[in-house]
Amino acid sequence: MANEPAMHDPRTIWQNQPKEPFKMPVDEMRRRARRFQMKARFLVIYSIAVGLGMCVYFAWNSVKSNELLSRLGFGVLGVWGIYAAYQAYKWIWPSNLPPDAPVTTSLEFYRSELERRRDYRLHVWRRLGLTFCFLGLALALAPAFIVALDNPRILRNGAPFFVLLTLWFVVFFFGKKRSQNKLQREIDELRTFERGDGC
Repeated sequence: MANEPAMHDPRTIWQNQPKEPFKMPVDEMRRRARRFQMKARFLVIYSIAVGLGMCVYFAWNSVKSNELLSRLGFGVLGVWGIYAAYQAYKWIWPSNLPPDAPVTTSLEFYRSELERRRDYRLHVWRRLGLTFCFLGLALALAPAFIVALDNPRILRNGAPFFVLLTLWFVVFFFGKKRSQNKLQREIDELRTFERGDGC
């Protein structure tokens, strides 16, 4: 009788229900691998375009700037744009998957590419060189910050920028954690499929 309330507890019922093995039709798995390959290539091309665009923009600002610190800062940001584009190509650009690849090859390709993406995102701060990005930003803004110290009104005008920067940090880290968990779940599902539990 002591166990009777536990039998009617929804949480206990949900936890004790039989788990179905992960099932993925072979064609669906191939489609996922192809879709992932196309998305990864688009993301890399987009990252390269943005990186080169930032490089040109910051190089132009470096040439136009009269302040030495700003010139250095914009120069660092320009180099960072190229570095970020290169890292995106190195870590995200997928290898080639032959159109007539067998199931095992498609599965291995998909899982290994997901693992590469997971590893890239796990160390994204270093791989994207965000330290150089923020160093360049600090150098570029240093002259304006020095002027703002003499005039607090200018500092107040810059407050929205720092609020947005703080919000970006929060969204970046929570989004990174969420995407890491999603990638790991998919990798685990594919490993289950590879062991034959999902066939």
